[in-house]
Amino acid sequence: MSERKKVVVTGASSGIGYSTAQRFANENWDVCVTARRENLLQDLVATFPPGNHLICPGDYSDPACADSIGKAIAEKWGSLDALANVAGVYMAAHVTDSPLEEWRKPFDMMIDAAVYMTRMSVPWMKNGGRIIHCTSIHCDRAEPGSSAYSMAKAAINQYCRGLALELAEKNILVNAVAPGFIRTAMSIVNGVSELDGEWFIQNYVVGNHLAMRRAGMPEEVAGVFYFLAGPDASYITGQVITVDGGLTITF
Repeated sequence: MSERKKVVVTGASSGIGYSTAQRFANENWDVCVTARRENLLQDLVATFPPGNHLICPGDYSDPACADSIGKAIAEKWGSLDALANVAGVYMAAHVTDSPLEEWRKPFDMMIDAAVYMTRMSVPWMKNGGRIIHCTSIHCDRAEPGSSAYSMAKAAINQYCRGLALELAEKNILVNAVAPGFIRTAMSIVNGVSELDGEWFIQNYVVGNHLAMRRAGMPEEVAGVFYFLAGPDASYITGQVITVDGGLTITF
C-alpha cells in the first residue's frame, strides 16, 4: 500500500477551506487543518475518516504561525505533498477614507500569509508537490470599497505565476483558484445571505449575468483544489482557474 499523501489546508474552520479539508480527508489524504478557531478545527477533524491528521491553529499574518506548522510537519509527517491556501478575508475599505491599518488587513492576511505558507511548505515537498492559492474574480474586477481586497487577490495571481517558474525545477506546480459568488460566511451581511437578496436575484439571475443562475457551493470549489493537487493536473502550472458559474463571461 502506498503512503498516504499529506496536505495543509488553511482557512479550514469554515466555507471553502472547510469543504476542501473534508474533500482531501475523504480521499484518504492526511490533512493538517489550520485557522484561528481551534474548537472549529477540532469539530472538523472529528468528521474525518481515521488518519494522521494535524490541528494547527494560528494567525497567518504572523510568520510564527507558519513556523509552528512547519515544526508539526517535521515531527509528525516529515514531508508534504500539497498546500491548499484557502484562507481569505474581505472587508470594505475606501481608498482615501479608511484608516491605514484597515486598508492593510487584506494584504497582511492574504499576501503575507501566502508568502509565509509557501516558504514553509516548499522545503517539505521533497518529491515535488502542489501549491494552490485561493484568489477571486475580484482580481480583475472592481466595485466600490473593494480596492484593497482586489489588489491583494491580483497580487496572489501574479505570485503564483512567478512561483510556477521558480519552482518548476523542483517539480512543484503552482496554481490559483478564483471563485465567484459562493455560499460562505463572506456572503452574509447583517445576518442575512446577500445571495438570497433581491439585488442578487434581479442583477445576476433575472438579469442573466450569471450563466448558472445560482450561487456556487463550497464543495464545488473544493473539487477544483483537489483536482489541482491530483495526478490529472500534472501539466498545469502558473494558471488561474475561475470557478464562477459563468459570471465573468458576461461582462
